Amino acid sequence: MRHALLPLLLLLAACQPQDPDGAAAPPPADAPPALEPVPTVSDFSRPMTARGTEPFWAVRIDGTKAVLLRPDHPEKAFEAPGAQISPGRAVYEMTAQDGTTMRVTLFVSTCSDGMSDLTYPMTAEVELAGEALRGCAAPTDDLPREGG
Repeated sequence: MRHALLPLLLLLAACQPQDPDGAAAPPPADAPPALEPVPTVSDFSRPMTARGTEPFWAVRIDGTKAVLLRPDHPEKAFEAPGAQISPGRAVYEMTAQDGTTMRVTLFVSTCSDGMSDLTYPMTAEVELAGEALRGCAAPTDDLPREGG
Protein backbone atom coordinates (compact mmCIF):
# COMPACT_ATOMS: atom_id res chain seq x y z
CA MET A 1 0.00 0.00 0.00
CA ARG A 2 2.82 2.43 0.84
CA HIS A 3 4.46 1.80 -2.51
CA ALA A 4 1.19 2.62 -4.31
CA LEU A 5 1.00 6.06 -2.63
CA LEU A 6 4.57 7.07 -3.44
CA PRO A 7 3.98 7.72 -7.18
CA LEU A 8 0.84 9.71 -6.35
CA LEU A 9 2.72 11.90 -3.86
CA LEU A 10 5.51 12.50 -6.35
CA LEU A 11 2.98 13.44 -9.01
CA LEU A 12 1.30 15.94 -6.67
CA ALA A 13 4.64 17.48 -5.71
CA ALA A 14 5.52 17.90 -9.38
CA CYS A 15 2.32 19.88 -9.92
CA GLN A 16 3.39 22.59 -7.47
CA PRO A 17 4.92 25.71 -9.10
CA GLN A 18 8.67 25.76 -8.59
CA ASP A 19 11.31 28.38 -9.07
CA PRO A 20 14.65 27.45 -10.69
CA ASP A 21 16.33 26.40 -7.43
CA GLY A 22 13.45 24.03 -6.57
CA ALA A 23 11.69 26.11 -3.90
CA ALA A 24 7.95 26.66 -4.08
CA ALA A 25 7.02 29.78 -6.03
CA PRO A 26 5.50 32.72 -4.11
CA PRO A 27 1.76 33.34 -4.59
CA PRO A 28 0.83 35.48 -7.60
CA ALA A 29 0.83 39.26 -7.05
CA ASP A 30 -2.92 39.46 -7.66
CA ALA A 31 -3.70 36.85 -4.99
CA PRO A 32 -5.93 38.16 -2.18
CA PRO A 33 -4.11 38.81 1.09
CA ALA A 34 -4.27 36.05 3.66
CA LEU A 35 -6.78 36.75 6.41
CA GLU A 36 -5.22 37.32 9.78
CA PRO A 37 -6.68 35.16 12.54
CA VAL A 38 -8.85 36.91 15.11
CA PRO A 39 -6.96 37.04 18.41
CA THR A 40 -8.41 34.93 21.20
CA VAL A 41 -6.84 36.83 24.10
CA SER A 42 -7.39 40.30 25.44
CA ASP A 43 -6.37 42.36 28.44
CA PHE A 44 -9.61 42.28 30.42
CA SER A 45 -7.89 44.05 33.34
CA ARG A 46 -8.38 47.40 31.55
CA PRO A 47 -11.59 49.42 31.95
CA MET A 48 -14.14 48.15 29.39
CA THR A 49 -17.20 49.67 27.79
CA ALA A 50 -19.93 47.61 26.18
CA ARG A 51 -22.78 49.26 24.31
CA GLY A 52 -25.67 48.39 22.10
CA THR A 53 -28.52 49.79 20.06
CA GLU A 54 -32.24 49.08 19.86
CA PRO A 55 -32.57 49.46 22.77
CA PHE A 56 -29.67 51.82 23.49
CA TRP A 57 -27.59 50.82 26.50
CA ALA A 58 -24.03 50.94 27.82
CA VAL A 59 -22.13 49.19 30.59
CA ARG A 60 -18.87 50.62 31.86
CA ILE A 61 -16.70 48.19 33.81
CA ASP A 62 -13.73 49.41 35.81
CA GLY A 63 -12.14 46.90 38.16
CA THR A 64 -14.82 45.51 40.47
CA LYS A 65 -17.35 48.26 39.69
CA ALA A 66 -19.74 48.68 36.79
CA VAL A 67 -22.42 51.14 35.75
CA LEU A 68 -25.40 50.38 33.51
CA LEU A 69 -26.66 53.33 31.47
CA ARG A 70 -29.96 53.29 29.56
CA PRO A 71 -32.23 56.08 28.33
CA ASP A 72 -35.34 56.49 30.46
CA HIS A 73 -33.76 54.49 33.32
CA PRO A 74 -31.75 55.75 36.26
CA GLU A 75 -28.03 54.96 36.20
CA LYS A 76 -27.48 51.68 38.07
CA ALA A 77 -24.24 50.72 39.85
CA PHE A 78 -23.09 47.12 40.19
CA GLU A 79 -20.19 45.37 41.88
CA ALA A 80 -18.41 42.18 40.89
CA PRO A 81 -15.55 40.32 42.50
CA GLY A 82 -13.84 40.19 39.09
CA ALA A 83 -14.22 38.32 35.85
CA GLN A 84 -14.08 34.63 35.02
CA ILE A 85 -11.58 34.70 32.18
CA SER A 86 -11.02 31.96 29.62
CA PRO A 87 -9.42 32.12 26.17
CA GLY A 88 -11.30 34.74 24.16
CA ARG A 89 -13.93 35.46 26.81
CA ALA A 90 -14.60 37.22 30.12
CA VAL A 91 -17.75 36.79 32.22
CA TYR A 92 -18.67 39.29 34.93
CA GLU A 93 -21.34 38.27 37.51
CA MET A 94 -22.49 41.53 39.10
CA THR A 95 -24.89 42.58 41.84
CA ALA A 96 -26.47 45.97 42.52
CA GLN A 97 -27.10 47.26 46.03
CA ASP A 98 -30.82 46.40 45.66
CA GLY A 99 -29.97 42.76 44.83
CA THR A 100 -30.45 43.03 41.06
CA THR A 101 -28.00 40.79 39.24
CA MET A 102 -26.41 41.36 35.86
CA ARG A 103 -24.16 39.10 33.83
CA VAL A 104 -21.88 40.65 31.22
CA THR A 105 -20.04 38.38 28.79
CA LEU A 106 -17.37 39.81 26.50
CA PHE A 107 -16.15 37.72 23.56
CA VAL A 108 -13.01 38.52 21.56
CA SER A 109 -14.75 38.70 18.20
CA THR A 110 -15.04 41.55 15.71
CA CYS A 111 -18.37 43.33 16.12
CA SER A 112 -20.33 46.05 14.31
CA ASP A 113 -23.07 47.95 16.09
CA GLY A 114 -25.35 47.80 13.04
CA MET A 115 -26.01 51.56 12.97
CA SER A 116 -22.59 52.90 12.04
CA ASP A 117 -19.47 51.79 10.26
CA LEU A 118 -17.67 51.38 13.59
CA THR A 119 -15.92 48.10 14.28
CA TYR A 120 -15.22 46.87 17.80
CA PRO A 121 -12.79 44.13 18.89
CA MET A 122 -15.37 42.39 21.10
CA THR A 123 -18.98 41.25 21.14
CA ALA A 124 -21.00 41.82 24.33
CA GLU A 125 -23.98 40.01 25.85
CA VAL A 126 -25.76 41.34 28.93
CA GLU A 127 -28.37 39.44 30.94
CA LEU A 128 -30.37 41.63 33.30
CA ALA A 129 -33.60 40.59 35.04
CA GLY A 130 -34.61 38.24 32.23
CA GLU A 131 -33.71 40.76 29.53
CA ALA A 132 -30.97 40.01 27.00
CA LEU A 133 -29.00 42.90 25.55
CA ARG A 134 -26.55 42.38 22.68
CA GLY A 135 -23.89 44.75 21.47
CA CYS A 136 -20.20 45.45 21.04
CA ALA A 137 -17.34 46.23 23.41
CA ALA A 138 -13.80 47.54 23.64
CA PRO A 139 -11.36 48.76 26.24
CA THR A 140 -12.73 52.20 27.18
CA ASP A 141 -9.58 54.02 26.01
CA ASP A 142 -9.78 52.27 22.63
CA LEU A 143 -13.48 52.74 21.82
CA PRO A 144 -14.01 53.35 18.12
CA ARG A 145 -15.26 56.84 17.35
CA GLU A 146 -17.09 58.25 14.37
CA GLY A 147 -14.84 60.18 12.05
CA GLY A 148 -11.63 58.57 13.18
